[in-house]
Amino acid sequence: MMSKRLENEIAHGKKLKAEGAESIWNWESAAGKARANRRANYFIELARVKPSDEVLEIGCGTGLFTRKFYEATKANITAIDISEDLLDTASALLPQAKFMIDDAMKLKQSDGKFDVVFGSSVLHHLEFEASLNEIYRVLKPGGRMVFAEPNMLNPQIFIQKNVPFIKTWLGDSPDETAIVRWQFANLLKTHGFKNVEIFPYDFLHPIVPKPLINVVNGIGKFIEKVPVLKEIAGSVIIYAEK
Repeated sequence: MMSKRLENEIAHGKKLKAEGAESIWNWESAAGKARANRRANYFIELARVKPSDEVLEIGCGTGLFTRKFYEATKANITAIDISEDLLDTASALLPQAKFMIDDAMKLKQSDGKFDVVFGSSVLHHLEFEASLNEIYRVLKPGGRMVFAEPNMLNPQIFIQKNVPFIKTWLGDSPDETAIVRWQFANLLKTHGFKNVEIFPYDFLHPIVPKPLINVVNGIGKFIEKVPVLKEIAGSVIIYAEK
């Protein structure tokens, strides 16, 4: 029997498909595209894949980061999502990847199959314990996981994830949350991961006008190096090894 969480995420996928996922996720603006490129570069840099490597993307959505990852690495990518609606869009745009419906909290993939598991803004939709157990299981020894997730210490995200009527108004799914980086680092370690690194980044808001992107990016990258202040960045990058 399907859990209520999965039912909520499937319904969320239908809404995203109907209303325009890239627009709702704020990847379509000039600032959004700059943010997406920077995020993809982190995935590619930290994953360190070879073309022969097996890669699993969790929560691929419309395939935006699947495409960016494949174009840069030519790796063998299996991309999963719980939403058939979003997978239809993704698979039509990138035939080189293998797209399939799968539950990240109970993966169909075999043990020790993947060199890398990555995803963009997906873990915060999942039960952490179950999803981390599955990621660890399907990684090869020495395999890497790389994720980008919303940062709970960012004031806007804190309000969005914790005030119910704002959460509904902004279109979040009912179960999603955000990441507190030191808590999540401890959770990764308890699940057997090593060389854990989680760092806050991204002060570029999607509504920043195109002429101001470089200025805001420059200021943001400076703040990312300032103790305490960096903790309120919009996102965190999560890296760990099996």
